[in-house]
Amino acid sequence: MQKKKLVLVGNGMAGVRTIEEIIKVSAEEFEITIFGSEPHPNYNRILLSKVLQGDTKVTDITLNDWDWYRENNIELYTGETVTGIDSENKVVTTDSGRTQPYDELILATGSLPFMLPLPGADKEGVTAFRDIRDTDIMLDASKKFKKAAVIGGGLLGLEAARGLLNLGMEVSVIHIAPYLMERQLDPTAAKLLQTELEKQGMNFLLEKNTEEIVGKDRVEGLKFKDGSFLEADLVVMAVGIKPNVELAKTSGIPVNRGIVVDDYMRTGISNVYAVGECAEHRGIVYGLVAPLYEQGKALAADICGKAAKPYEGSVLSTQLKVSGVEVFSAGDFMEDETKKSIKVFDEQEGVYKKIVLRGNQIVGAVLFGDSKDGNRLFSMIQKQSDISDTSKVALLQPVGGEAEESLVAAMAADDIICGCNGVSKGTIVRAIQEKGCTSVDAIKACTSASRSCGGCKPLVADLLQHTLGAEFDGQAKTEAVCSCTTLSREEIVAEIREKGLTHVKEVMNVLGWETEEGCSKCRPALNYYLGMVNPVQYQDERESRFVNERMHANIQKDGTYSVVPRMYGGVTNSKDLRKIADVVDKYDIPLVKMTGGQRIDLLGVKKEDVPKVWEDLNMPSGFAYGKSLRTVKTCVGEQFCRFGTQDSISLGIALEKKYEGLATPHKVKMAVSACPRNCAESGIKDLGVVGIDGGWEIYVGGNGGTHLRAADLLYKVKTDEEVIEITSAYLQYYRETANYLERTSAWIERVGLQHVKEVLDDLETRKDLCGRMEEALSTYKDPWKEILEDNKVNNDLFGTLVKS
Repeated sequence: MQKKKLVLVGNGMAGVRTIEEIIKVSAEEFEITIFGSEPHPNYNRILLSKVLQGDTKVTDITLNDWDWYRENNIELYTGETVTGIDSENKVVTTDSGRTQPYDELILATGSLPFMLPLPGADKEGVTAFRDIRDTDIMLDASKKFKKAAVIGGGLLGLEAARGLLNLGMEVSVIHIAPYLMERQLDPTAAKLLQTELEKQGMNFLLEKNTEEIVGKDRVEGLKFKDGSFLEADLVVMAVGIKPNVELAKTSGIPVNRGIVVDDYMRTGISNVYAVGECAEHRGIVYGLVAPLYEQGKALAADICGKAAKPYEGSVLSTQLKVSGVEVFSAGDFMEDETKKSIKVFDEQEGVYKKIVLRGNQIVGAVLFGDSKDGNRLFSMIQKQSDISDTSKVALLQPVGGEAEESLVAAMAADDIICGCNGVSKGTIVRAIQEKGCTSVDAIKACTSASRSCGGCKPLVADLLQHTLGAEFDGQAKTEAVCSCTTLSREEIVAEIREKGLTHVKEVMNVLGWETEEGCSKCRPALNYYLGMVNPVQYQDERESRFVNERMHANIQKDGTYSVVPRMYGGVTNSKDLRKIADVVDKYDIPLVKMTGGQRIDLLGVKKEDVPKVWEDLNMPSGFAYGKSLRTVKTCVGEQFCRFGTQDSISLGIALEKKYEGLATPHKVKMAVSACPRNCAESGIKDLGVVGIDGGWEIYVGGNGGTHLRAADLLYKVKTDEEVIEITSAYLQYYRETANYLERTSAWIERVGLQHVKEVLDDLETRKDLCGRMEEALSTYKDPWKEILEDNKVNNDLFGTLVKS
């Protein structure tokens, strides 16, 4: 049967979640195409504040990675915007000139940040806080400037302000209302929040109306209507969002404030749906994730022709931490003639609780400083529970009081634990009892609870404790590698060794994988663990690797590739430079860039040209794409530098030649500096070597990325040979004990520097580790040369033949 063509416009949380629901209902019914304006796969916009605050990397907030689209046969076009819809002929057109036919069309165009039309709003240094690009602008500004102004005292504005504080900026929040977060909090809770945030260093200008953004080319400050002035080098507007309806409007699809939809998310045009922040349902546009996911379920069932439960609107709730302060609100939480409140307030402890009643029914609640009752109260609001027979005062646990039984024990099976994803207590309990989930991460992978804002993680952990009892503490320490299994890394490696397992499929079959083909998280991990355990016998499974490692080149956002040849220790010569120049001219490579690892990066190589570029270069692969040794950066050393105490270049080249191509849990960067001036940045590398009088210092666990970490001193040694011996033992111990995709910086913090020293201090253990390292290194083959010598592999990967 021919599949129907389904096109999704918008690659955000609501749209892709709807696709997930469609795949659950009818995986084989549609040929799916997704267009996204951003150059990224689907990511969690809610957690951008954590990226800004430095808690999280962009890669950590990805919800569906590139492999997920491939596994589900979804054609994804990133960095491409749909500009027109011909609903009569059922075709969409993009800004690249592409036309895509559809049988069913879903609009998930989301919302746009509202930018105040102030004079000067177009100056450099003025930004919204809506996507990864905005986050990057703010991160860059924090490195050069000191004073930031955030216009908007709602949730988003406060999250932006907290992030900028973390980045070392002086932050002022300007808010037109008399108190913060007026849509989620009452005046009492808002005042408590302001007091707490002022302690953290934020400055607040309430009831302030901005008149103009002042500055020549870049912003220099804000002028207010009362005549006052605030200096600022960065202005962040966080004053709200508006539905992105322009595409629908110009295409003749009925629009009010949002795209008008019915209870099944159908628009006024047949075969066209809308979901998420762009949709208007019964006169309401929702901006929180939970209602959008509920909409997605109704849409998925309807589009698949199944009996669908209509979407009838949502009671809104907010449960989160604003800059480390617990906040919860739900429903209609302001008193009036028809609604009365019950309050518990401890100003000394900074805890405030309020429920609002209409007769004998709870209709709203606000909690500040202690939000553990939030889910229970929200469930009562949703169910419109009659509390006639309940002591109204007992509805709120007194401050400092101890509950007679745990909160999760008191919850009913259908009470919601995760409001964002609509996951009930019963669903989580079944995952624990029937699927063997024993950790918060396993529950997240299995049920999606805590997948969005993460505010329910403590409640999920409590439910694990309550359900597993004494078993929980011991089991919670080991995380399952993914949702396909309950087994941890340690358990899988032990089983591979004990049972002599030899390939990925065999591991899945023997160890009882829940999904036949595994997933993009476990397959690369199993491939690595098998190779680590049996380096000589194991045949690497190319199909289990990430795309860059399969292709042995870095794919770029426009579909071209980046090629980085090896330059040992950052040293090159005129012959290699001429070869690189000739290749650049021959294949019309648009960008040649020096990397931070002292190599030359050829960017924009066409896919079909990649093998020919390798062949003409005739240089080893630089493994710029691999979970392996990337580079060994060096300074010029004692040969040329007046301060150099050691020959850093020779040692750097020796290290790079010895460990090139070594498979590791994550990328490894090294450096050798000839003296403590550290020109090669040895102090922030996975392994760094620093020359001192009469020898070397070896540093480990450094990271120069988003989570900057200074490396720890591991040993002082006298000779190059000792450096190599320690490096072999250290890297092998990392290879054998780290989780796949765990950088050395995270690993060393987890296992402890002292523990690693104790392991390597045992000379017999060190000798064994070095022996296993030599075995692993003995299997190395340059992948570029290997592919060039195998026309079948070359043709499968690149569709070209190099050898005649």
